[in-house]
Amino acid sequence: MVYATADGAARRRLRVGMVGGGRNAFIGAVHRFAMRLDDQIELVAGALSSDPQNAAASAADLGLAPDRAYADYRAMAAAEAARPDGIEAVTIVTPNHLHAPIATAFLEAGIDVICDKPLSTTLAEAEALVRLARGRGRKFVVTLNNTGYAMVRQAREMVAAGELGTVVSLHASYIQDWLTRPIDADGQKQAEWRTDPERAGQSAVLADIGVHAFNLACFVSGQQADEVSADLFTAVPGRRLDDNAHVMVRWSGGARGTVLASQTSPGHYNDLSVRIYGDKGGLEWRGTRPEELRFARYGEETSTIIRGGHGARGEAQRLSRMPAAHPEGYIEAFANLYRDAAALIRAHRSGEKQDAALAALVPDVVDGARGVKFVAAAVESSGTDGRWTKAAFEG
Repeated sequence: MVYATADGAARRRLRVGMVGGGRNAFIGAVHRFAMRLDDQIELVAGALSSDPQNAAASAADLGLAPDRAYADYRAMAAAEAARPDGIEAVTIVTPNHLHAPIATAFLEAGIDVICDKPLSTTLAEAEALVRLARGRGRKFVVTLNNTGYAMVRQAREMVAAGELGTVVSLHASYIQDWLTRPIDADGQKQAEWRTDPERAGQSAVLADIGVHAFNLACFVSGQQADEVSADLFTAVPGRRLDDNAHVMVRWSGGARGTVLASQTSPGHYNDLSVRIYGDKGGLEWRGTRPEELRFARYGEETSTIIRGGHGARGEAQRLSRMPAAHPEGYIEAFANLYRDAAALIRAHRSGEKQDAALAALVPDVVDGARGVKFVAAAVESSGTDGRWTKAAFEG
């Protein structure tokens, strides 16, 4: 239960539980990989499935003690809160519609929360979670994991330092092709729930991947969405929710731009990008080449800054585990978020002074609520033929 820090000091691992993420669940395994990478977190309990047999088998796969393998998250919250060695935080990796009720149960039990996106399926739920987390004085992290990439952190620093000048144009997109065919109608598990309004919420493509693009734009630029004009549509006949979204955005700092999301674009496996242009220069980062940041000062040749290389600095250096050309990527970005979340939760629970600079880098319940508000505003706008709709979260 104890690990050594870089300076040789001994520190106890954060005790964490997980809800969801049982056998054959993709994202649950990703979260567990990320937890392990820096050895600061120990998974000690779980309600890994609502099916008791699968919950027990999944817990056994992970080496969890039988008395800490639960088939009901409410029972888990109550039991773990009562234990002297109970979990200090819970990770929620279930379908969207369960995020809010599970987070509520653990917040009310006095347990901090790390929740996969989106925060909830409705704005009312998101607002309630913001109030509850604040009222109970609990930490609430939302795993908008792309903020953990080293070069995304450097891009944020460069924008904040004024290296682009006044930002005038801001664009983010997330494009995939895995739903080009009606695999949801054929019962493919991961596709089937994501296109079900009862479990995914009011939008499929925005709740699944569009919120990542939106959050990435906000995180790097330091701006929020004021208003949106959106066109959401379904490319596959018979699909119950949208699989494409084109959203024009008026950003809070005066910039204009777009957020695009598609899951029916052949040839794009997982293409996430953000582009920011100011009156002095421009930046571009792509998830398909996460170790590179393209930077151009107006009138000069475009340069490519490499993670671990000579142009990397600040957060990019802190988050680099390997030298340049020793590739890092998706799991490491997730792990960076978990490492920072563990530090914040540990300090909060022990009464230590909070690192405000670090806290600003970790997406919290308000960031999650902003994403839900963005989705709700885009759905409303699309339903009114693209009418400009308020998108700012006021909580």
